[in-house]
Amino acid sequence: MLSERPIMLRSAGSLDRRDLAALVGAAVCWGLGTVVSKAALAEFAPVTLLAVQLASSLIVLTVLMRWRGIPLTGDAPALLGRLGLLNPGAAYALGLLGLVSITVSVSVLIWALEPMMIMLLAAVVLRERITPSLVALSIAAVVGIALVVYDSASIGAEVVGIVLALAGVACCAAYTVITRRYIPEARETSQVVLSQQVYALALALVLVMIAAVAGGSPLPTTISGIALVSAVASGVLYYAAAYWLYLGALRRVPASIAAGSFYLIPIVGVTAGALVLGERLGLTQWIGAAVVLASVLGILLRSSDPVASVATSEARGVGASSGPV
Repeated sequence: MLSERPIMLRSAGSLDRRDLAALVGAAVCWGLGTVVSKAALAEFAPVTLLAVQLASSLIVLTVLMRWRGIPLTGDAPALLGRLGLLNPGAAYALGLLGLVSITVSVSVLIWALEPMMIMLLAAVVLRERITPSLVALSIAAVVGIALVVYDSASIGAEVVGIVLALAGVACCAAYTVITRRYIPEARETSQVVLSQQVYALALALVLVMIAAVAGGSPLPTTISGIALVSAVASGVLYYAAAYWLYLGALRRVPASIAAGSFYLIPIVGVTAGALVLGERLGLTQWIGAAVVLASVLGILLRSSDPVASVATSEARGVGASSGPV
């Protein structure tokens, strides 16, 4: 089951098909999960929804790992598991709280800044080389996203919601960079995902209890079948599938390059929303989508010299990688 090959940090030009497919697949899962999450928020409080999503993800992950014969715990650095408190714990709690008071368009635009934050942190912390072409393509992708989701009514969004969303983005950016630094030392990607989400669920449950003590109503009085299915499905998509795919690719791909796939998330979300709700995209939105797709392809497929290389697993004393599902 486990391949005996070294863990290498690839350049953008050397992305293999498996890593490319994993990054795109993670973006698709996150985009679809966003649409489904919005439907569940109609009946679930944000922190309660997060707890339900994480519990659903953990159940699915546990079943899959048992089915594949993968131990639930491993020898990964303890810090990797605790990062779950940062993301998906604090990051998505803040994001869901922000989404209550701001429009989806504003939320999408704010989260479009995440890859740029990751790029800057990767340059400073991981010493990844950030080329002018990568910066230009990232800016083009943000502009394209703005064309897709811009809504003049969004200008009046609540300041508190914007601040909460920005804090969530910062948590996610820090998470990616720190995870990129330590995940090659973990033998199994699935074990890291499971451990992180256990910590995240613990945080979510604490937030639910705090909300209850503060006099809120974290538990819905009635739950429709659609809301319950939406909560569970979004959890499986957003956390189990997306994180397994993304972290599997992040073992070998520079953080600044892997983050470029995030620009696909709003495009998937808008497209899914149009298909589900029957909305039509205007010419400007189609142009924006084309700009985003071209930019992401440029980021993921551009030819370049190696950004960096990580010592082989033998040199680091680390086991081989199993990669994503």
